[in-house]
Amino acid sequence: MIMDKTKIAMSIAGSDSGGGAGIQADLKTFAALNVYGTCVLTAVTAQNTVEVSDFEMMSNKLISSQFNSLISDIYPNAIKIGMLGSDDVVLLISELLSKVDVPIVLDPVMVAKSGDQLISDNAVQVMKSNLIPKSTVLTPNIPEAEVLSDMKIRSRNDMLTASEKILELGSNYLLLKGGHMEGDPIDLLFKRGEGLILELPQRRINTKNTHGTGCTFSSAITAELAKGRNYEDSVTIAQKYVFESILNSVELGKGHGPLNHFYKYSD
Repeated sequence: MIMDKTKIAMSIAGSDSGGGAGIQADLKTFAALNVYGTCVLTAVTAQNTVEVSDFEMMSNKLISSQFNSLISDIYPNAIKIGMLGSDDVVLLISELLSKVDVPIVLDPVMVAKSGDQLISDNAVQVMKSNLIPKSTVLTPNIPEAEVLSDMKIRSRNDMLTASEKILELGSNYLLLKGGHMEGDPIDLLFKRGEGLILELPQRRINTKNTHGTGCTFSSAITAELAKGRNYEDSVTIAQKYVFESILNSVELGKGHGPLNHFYKYSD
């Protein structure tokens, strides 16, 4: 039974035909965390656990129509933004966001787990100048943070230095994910004007099944923000959810398998 107090989370992202990342991962995460998920599809990809073999962007008109249709009837409590692909779509989304006043979680998707690039260099620049300033929480991994900060990140001190540069782009919060570092990972949450406010160390899981980790993390944060939780609690709950989803990951395909978003309901 759906109650009147049901919270709504919107995902603006691309489709993953393999089901492990993108819109599919976002909607699974929303459902697992008990929020109602809606979506604005920006692109369709042809991919599996090994590679992204092709993708095609939605038209700006269709992207706008999806967004406007949703906010006119199923207004979200929080929005997650994932794969956007091109500079004109990045600009379009930044313009559409002026119509809403809710937390915006931006996962600056640039490269797939397979190594395939999912966004143009020019789109990165447009993201920096137009979209990031409108985001509430920015959630880059180490390679993405290196692009955004224009520096190499090899240590915790580098993470601290990079965070200062990235926060200058305008997001209120920065979750710098340390999964690409050596050893056990640590995720750091920063607040603009205050610096580091939360450290989240975690045990590394020895598995190749991590496809969709970034999408899942950002959508889990979005789900918790949609429920009205504060930023520190939302990030903490989201990290735990991602950890358990990886721990119970699914063996599929020849490459990086997906997380188990519904591990709580597994037999």
